Amino acid sequence: MSHPHPELGPPPQLPAGGLRVTPLGGLGEIGRNMTVFEYGGRLLIVDCGVLFPEEEQPGIDLILPDFSSIRDRLDDIEGIVLTHGHEDHIGGVPFLLREKPDIPLIGSKLTLALIEAKLQEHRIRPYTLQVAEGQRERIGPFDCEFIAVNHSIPDALAVAIRTPAGMAVHTGDFKMDQLPLDNRLTDLHAFARLSEEGIDLLLADSTNAEVPGFVPPERDISNVLRQVFAGARKRIIVASFASHVHRIQQILDAAHEYGRRVAFVGRSMVRNMGIARDLGYLKVPPGLVVDVKTLDDLPDSEVVLVCTGSQGEPMAALSRMANRDHQIRIVDGDTVILASSLIPGNENAVYRVINGLTRWGANVVHKGNAKVHVSGHASAGELLYFYNICRPKNLMPVHGEWRHLRANAELGALTGVPHDRIVIAEDGVAVDLVEGKAKISGKVQAGYVYVDGLSVGDVGEPALKDRKILGDEGIISVFVVMDSSTGKITGGPHVQARGSGIEDSAFGEVIPKITETLERSAQDGVVEPHQMQQLIRRTLGKWVSDTYRRRPMILPVVVEV
Repeated sequence: MSHPHPELGPPPQLPAGGLRVTPLGGLGEIGRNMTVFEYGGRLLIVDCGVLFPEEEQPGIDLILPDFSSIRDRLDDIEGIVLTHGHEDHIGGVPFLLREKPDIPLIGSKLTLALIEAKLQEHRIRPYTLQVAEGQRERIGPFDCEFIAVNHSIPDALAVAIRTPAGMAVHTGDFKMDQLPLDNRLTDLHAFARLSEEGIDLLLADSTNAEVPGFVPPERDISNVLRQVFAGARKRIIVASFASHVHRIQQILDAAHEYGRRVAFVGRSMVRNMGIARDLGYLKVPPGLVVDVKTLDDLPDSEVVLVCTGSQGEPMAALSRMANRDHQIRIVDGDTVILASSLIPGNENAVYRVINGLTRWGANVVHKGNAKVHVSGHASAGELLYFYNICRPKNLMPVHGEWRHLRANAELGALTGVPHDRIVIAEDGVAVDLVEGKAKISGKVQAGYVYVDGLSVGDVGEPALKDRKILGDEGIISVFVVMDSSTGKITGGPHVQARGSGIEDSAFGEVIPKITETLERSAQDGVVEPHQMQQLIRRTLGKWVSDTYRRRPMILPVVVEV
């Protein structure tokens, strides 16, 4: 198995007749999925998603793929194929289209409807090509065939990309539910047909590669939901992804069966479920869904609220309910259902919300104590089955953390893919398919691009480090007034601390040391303000470290008069 080396340089010019595959996100992480295919000087992008921030990224709203490697080649992009409508696959599209709004978007009916609604908020009207399973489209030099796959959102597609260099198949996110709610199976017959033609490179979803066996059917959740609904005394509040149409359908069915009305809470939930209903993907009995404002007129035993926040997002509806910062107040006897998985890295935030809800008397039902979630990704048993059908000549695990990619590679090897034909890459690593063999050729820049409010890419790792220090250790500011000609201190030092846990009065011990250091510096002829600031920072920093074993941010200000 080949894998990247940290000292990889930029990839050379692609050999004539070769296909280059460069993931810009989604490898070594859960989210930010984006892959660039290159043939004959033209580019085809599959997905363009976002990653959601973790606790050590304070103030960040979203994390985007790094577009720098394709920024000067935007005119070479033939289109963006969107495999399905989850945020980790479409959330970055508005930011790429800001740079070139006329890049065509190719996807299924529901996927395009979801991204068009999102782009409307960004005031972008995209060029779109709606496709369906079984359809084949020529997109520049790329001959694309679309294949139905089952996932936790309707209308998901895999894509087979034919070029003279060979055929690459990108699965997108998929599983092999044999009893799907919408009766839309992963089209194994189509994959078998592609296998007969010859799959030269298979890019396969790795998210559940460590999980043995097969994913249970989505419809298994229905009975559990009915039990929860039957035992609920007051309101039922369900938190789910705003795009999980199948899960919301089962909530609606249970609510209808038990005589409850449903209201959607949260802009993305209201928008997405409205789209799904209008397109016929969500079947809603007449009168079942009502506006949240009308719920006050109903008894609690007839109310179901469906909201966002299943991952503990601080600004989502459920988190705000747990913090008593929402118009909907949790009361003793309410039932809260977290109908989703735990995305790695979100565990602490989710359990904080569960504890907050429980504090106010809610009965919280989640994956840990009831079967209210099944995954949307193929487990090891399904992947083995899938590889035996596809028989790829080269395998490239995608979509997952390192442990998932490794596990997926091992599954491929078990089914007979030669070890030297399995490529474990990471974001930015270019993989070239030349004369039937895939190998790593180099690496492009593919770091995190942070979205902070209206700012995109302006916040970097140094700023995040500063924010983390401020949050963890606080800040100490030192203000000094200095005679510009003599270097003599005419005012201060005045020291003030915020968030450091050190009382301002405690600095009386160190102020004489700062004064002595500055006076000695002036005697030596060092009176330049920046140098004086560095002396203050070192003197105060050493004292704080020695006395309190803390490392707050120290902000010295020297004013010349």
